[in-house]
Amino acid sequence: MRKVNHSVSFILLISTVLFAAVSCSKEMSSSGGSTSTVNTTTSTSGTIVVATGSSGADSVYILQQCDNGYFRDSVAATSLPDSITAYLTANYSGYVFEKAYEIKDSAGTIGGYVVIISFNGKPVGLLFDASGNFQRVLEQREGGDIHGEGWHYGGRFDDRDGSHRDTVALSALPSAITSYLASNDPSDTLIRAYQNRDSSYLVITKDNGLFANLFSASGDFIKRVSLTPTGFSISHPVLQNIEQDSLAATGLGLLTTIFPNYVFESAVSLTVNGQLQGYAVVIDANNTKYAVWFDASGNLIAVLPIW
Repeated sequence: MRKVNHSVSFILLISTVLFAAVSCSKEMSSSGGSTSTVNTTTSTSGTIVVATGSSGADSVYILQQCDNGYFRDSVAATSLPDSITAYLTANYSGYVFEKAYEIKDSAGTIGGYVVIISFNGKPVGLLFDASGNFQRVLEQREGGDIHGEGWHYGGRFDDRDGSHRDTVALSALPSAITSYLASNDPSDTLIRAYQNRDSSYLVITKDNGLFANLFSASGDFIKRVSLTPTGFSISHPVLQNIEQDSLAATGLGLLTTIFPNYVFESAVSLTVNGQLQGYAVVIDANNTKYAVWFDASGNLIAVLPIW
């Protein structure tokens, strides 16, 4: 499923080395420089220019609509509300802080925050409200795709065409992976498998809950993560694969709001004692996969970054 926001007025430029930002009404520019030296200056236009080691060749843009009359001020991680820091620590284990901004009106009243982090070596932009509550994951695009659909074939976001080129048939998984799971988690049922852009494998399995299992390109085990939200009891659940159009309309609407231009990967329904309890949906948002949980009515329960 794809949804493109065509009315973008706030663009953040990030490189593979460094992260930078722009004002609400201007677009970021990038200049070449050394990868070992960071040169940051503020121009008279309000644009922050950061030197990169690749002359912008590997740059992508984080998009966030900005209301008229608002601007942003750069802030340190220590100046963010405790609720934002707690959210990042709880949900993006091992993240690296890159940049943060207060979104203010002309009177200086804070209307929200934009935080840019690196998670498993990939950029993630997050929007929070004035109280530090998570609002959504901000969409990313390559420079040539700022306008239009937001991706092009062969680009880093070409999975948005819905072809699921990252999906790996379970029968095609390396024997090292299937042997490991059979030996260490013999009760697991394999649901879906994906090969990430770094050639690592992500295998979603179910037992008395839902799990993400990460393996290297050669099939070596890296880690296993429970995809069950904290405090969400699912004792002896029945997990059944479902299609995207089987999800509650409310949940589908929230996915579009929280993850602009997301890619649907897979979903399961969760039933306990014959009663539908909710859904777990695996999506790709800007090359980071998430497990998103909804209750039976489609109300959001949790957003769990996977990899």
